[in-house]
Amino acid sequence: MAQIQDTGGGGHGKGGKKRAKKQSTHVDMTPMVDLAFLLLTFFVLTSTFSKPKVLRMIFPEKLDEKTQDVKAPEVKDGVTLLLTANDKIYYYRGSLKPTTELIPIDYTRTGLRKVLVDYNTDLLLKLQDIQKRMNKLDDKDTAAKRKLDDEVLQAQTASKQIVLVKNDEGATYRNMIDVMDEFMIAQIAKYFVIDEGMAQLEKDLIKKQGK
Repeated sequence: MAQIQDTGGGGHGKGGKKRAKKQSTHVDMTPMVDLAFLLLTFFVLTSTFSKPKVLRMIFPEKLDEKTQDVKAPEVKDGVTLLLTANDKIYYYRGSLKPTTELIPIDYTRTGLRKVLVDYNTDLLLKLQDIQKRMNKLDDKDTAAKRKLDDEVLQAQTASKQIVLVKNDEGATYRNMIDVMDEFMIAQIAKYFVIDEGMAQLEKDLIKKQGK
């Protein structure tokens, strides 16, 4: 608080003239410091700290000892990606058979991304339509936005496109990260990473590709 202190002086000088008293002000900063700490405490307690961004990884359920001989899951109309050494990647559609043809691709936008987008066209068109309606909404219309968010979840749940990811000992972590990035870009809603790796038949088909 501001305080006024008397520094003395006053009285009469020469000639009988009256002198004005000299005064100084002293500002007490204690209340301001207390207020600053209160505000700092308030903002620290009410603020939301940034959360780390992670990639969503879906692994199939572990098999128990009694079912270890069960084959890895297959999808009749899905896509299976095979990651191998030297940044090579192959894919095939449908169930695995001795006559299955592996198609070599790369990790570029004209390779893996094009394959994923082509097979996921139905979901992408639905999401684009929802996004257009979302852009036309007023920012304050939270109820309508929540409804469209529910439509997005329903469209992703109803999507029939499934992608399996398998790798051998030659694949790298970078290859898996690149695949996950492409899944996000292509809006793949259902994908599974098979941690048991490739089947022997898939390895044999890759060897044939290398000949």
